[in-house]
Amino acid sequence: MFEEHGYHGVSVHQIVKESGTSKGGFYHHFQSKEELLYVIHDYFISYVLTKAQEVITTNQSPTEKLQSIIRSFVKVFHLYKPHISVFYQESIYLKAPYIGIIKAKRDEYRNIIFKVVEEGIQQGEFRSELPVEITGMSILGMVNWTYKWYRVDGEKSIEEIADIFTDLILQSLWTDKARKNKAYDRYLIKNVALEK
Repeated sequence: MFEEHGYHGVSVHQIVKESGTSKGGFYHHFQSKEELLYVIHDYFISYVLTKAQEVITTNQSPTEKLQSIIRSFVKVFHLYKPHISVFYQESIYLKAPYIGIIKAKRDEYRNIIFKVVEEGIQQGEFRSELPVEITGMSILGMVNWTYKWYRVDGEKSIEEIADIFTDLILQSLWTDKARKNKAYDRYLIKNVALEK
């Protein structure tokens, strides 16, 4: 409803009516309509953050870590598309303390990506001439824009889109040595396509 009519275009009465509950039921779960908006935002941010936190605790290579992070990041646009649309359209209405909680999670997620890029540079998998922060923000910007154009019934599945993003990003990050390493062939689209 927020996605279709905007945050201010939907009343608690309409939410209650649409969900088949009562105002008492609504206020049992949420202190306010703003808290509901926060929960909508928190769903998908918590999903990608949890997935990224799980990845960085593994002994995978930076390439494997970044691939896993990108795949879960792209997948969120399929799992939580209405949530993300509401986030971009209506987040200006979030106030303290909710906006602070969301910002902290977004900052943590961004810093995990920075850390993986830095780790890849230190291990010689990723090009050292690429600034970590700009590289990380480019990945975030590139994938974030998916919410604008992704369609569930589109030509490519969300898994195929994740493969394309992974290929584009890793090909631009790898050192010549890493690119020649046959162990990394499985991350490229041509091989993913052959496996299907």
